Amino acid sequence: MKNTRIFQTLALVTVIFGLLSGCASQQQNVAPEAAALTASSSGEPAPYFIQPGDQLDIKFFYNPELNETVTVRPDGKISLQLVDEVQAAGLKPSQLDKVLTERYAYELKKPVIAVIVKSFGGQRIYVGGEVNRQGLIMLAGNMTPLQAVLNSGGFKETASPESAIIIRKGLDNRPVPIEMNLDDAMQGKTGSADFLLQPDDIVYVPKSAIAKANKFVNQYIEKLLLYRGISLGFTYQVNRFRD
Repeated sequence: MKNTRIFQTLALVTVIFGLLSGCASQQQNVAPEAAALTASSSGEPAPYFIQPGDQLDIKFFYNPELNETVTVRPDGKISLQLVDEVQAAGLKPSQLDKVLTERYAYELKKPVIAVIVKSFGGQRIYVGGEVNRQGLIMLAGNMTPLQAVLNSGGFKETASPESAIIIRKGLDNRPVPIEMNLDDAMQGKTGSADFLLQPDDIVYVPKSAIAKANKFVNQYIEKLLLYRGISLGFTYQVNRFRD
């Protein structure tokens, strides 16, 4: 049952990833791989990878005349004096520092460079499913899935928080599903409560089994011509299959 739910959710991913990619103007794959397929309980922030739209300060210790403030282009590159274009998106600031040091070693005697992320651009996630306001929201700081849902108006009464799924971009933009129990997060339990979102993540909250049953009764029984105008008063119990 869990696998079926995940596969059904993944059917939405292609469209949503397209929406996210459009907002990033055809950005490069900047998440090298999902760090884990289960919620991390460490509470440590995920490493930051430079994104298109980020503004970077490039500082030269011995050559301040080369200092620049640049914006990462939609194709993930930056243009700098002497070395022309350099791929920046998808790298940690420390990794870009190393790349620039190697490139400028051909032009300068002793390049000592610092890369500082001055402002962030394109840091968005998508929250969908049984939340009050579906859509893109800004990823602010160390945001958890529960905080993202609350920023989207909270859960609907028909939501199944314990069955939430995070969809994260893996290698080659392949979607990686991560099961997330947001019921546990609301109770402050370690794991789901400590899981930190990354840019382009999708937080999806599915409909509860009882809500699906209510929808079935409403749409496929009570609205049949035979029963029009008749309120069906029977009760039912939904048994949830668990792996």
